[in-house]
Amino acid sequence: MRIWLEKAHEKYFSGFWNPFIVLLLAGVFAAFYFGLTGTLWAVTGEFTRWGGNLLQLFGVDTADWAYFKAIKLIGEPQDRTDGWLVIGMLLGSLFSALASKNFKWKVPRQKRRWVWGFIGGIIAGFGTRLAMGCNLAAFFTGLPQFSLHAWFFIAGTAIGTYFGVKLAVLPIFKGKPKISFSRHAAKSTQPDPQHGNYQLYAAVLVLLFIALIAAWYLISGKIMLGLAALFGAAFGILIQRGQICFTSGLRDLWLTGRGTLGKAIIVGMAIQTAGTAIFIFKGEAPVIHWASPGALVGGVLFGIGIVIAGGCETGWMYRITEGQVQFFAVGAGNIVGATLLAYGWDHWGIFDVFVKGWPEVNIVTSFGWGGALFGTGAFLLALYLLIVWRENWYTKKINAKRTLFEKKTSA
Repeated sequence: MRIWLEKAHEKYFSGFWNPFIVLLLAGVFAAFYFGLTGTLWAVTGEFTRWGGNLLQLFGVDTADWAYFKAIKLIGEPQDRTDGWLVIGMLLGSLFSALASKNFKWKVPRQKRRWVWGFIGGIIAGFGTRLAMGCNLAAFFTGLPQFSLHAWFFIAGTAIGTYFGVKLAVLPIFKGKPKISFSRHAAKSTQPDPQHGNYQLYAAVLVLLFIALIAAWYLISGKIMLGLAALFGAAFGILIQRGQICFTSGLRDLWLTGRGTLGKAIIVGMAIQTAGTAIFIFKGEAPVIHWASPGALVGGVLFGIGIVIAGGCETGWMYRITEGQVQFFAVGAGNIVGATLLAYGWDHWGIFDVFVKGWPEVNIVTSFGWGGALFGTGAFLLALYLLIVWRENWYTKKINAKRTLFEKKTSA
């Protein structure tokens, strides 16, 4: 038994998983989660509710806030399906980090990384709620729901990450590397086997806790909460094992021409589209939001914010469970930004300017099944070919520079 466990651990937790496999599985799970619960794999709506709960805790009356009415701020996180989805994701990614012995407290040496992480989180959180979704609800799971607003958000995110990369390389964001010298002998970098064993023991406890929570709700008849905890844990394991961060995928595409993660995301969305189509055809109502300028502008803000912060919603969630403490600032910024948007929705007139009067476009009902499947497939194919083009363009650029350098050195 022990030998079998050791082999299983080495196979599944000794290294990170192929992103294509991870996102294919994520697409399948997201489709089934929708089919079983009628809801999306989404997180920022719940983060906004967390902001509302915190305001209520400090005596702020949010009963008349239109945005909180729209996203149904009712009860506490443990009372909501999305609440347990998020908690499950954190627990699942924590289990995965511990099981792979990847948990280690890491504190950034540059204080500005805390500041920019928080500011970037605010911008991203504000943008996601303006668009009614983040890289999950308005991107990865939004488009397979046949909601036109996801097309706008994806375009905005691509634009935003491009300009975010241009900003992130500026000195004000990067700063100077801190180099320290010491006369003392360097500490050994050899891993401590006993410390690794402690992580494995902790992983088992986390897994048992997830199982107990899910079993409790399922036995109690609160099926939705139990399913949310289970699916959340599965999603958390996947994002940590595959290191799935949309920031990395889009940033690397613009910076270094690497499109592996971007292509894997598209494959996962294609698989999920097929799955959700089956459930929608059988009568499950998709989640549709306003196809408005807010979706486009929100995507741009989200793209800029995640690059400045260094992580999107899935990215900062699995990184804090690996012990990277600066991403607590990103998460806090997300909640603050989302809560600011909730306040400004009616108090600052954001809804009237960016959303009011624009329709909630369900592509299936607008263009029929043929048009919806063809259009969504064509859009995904266009995104895939755009990534391939960017990879080839960057490769040609590097080769041209190399050839020019070789000519100069050989002259």
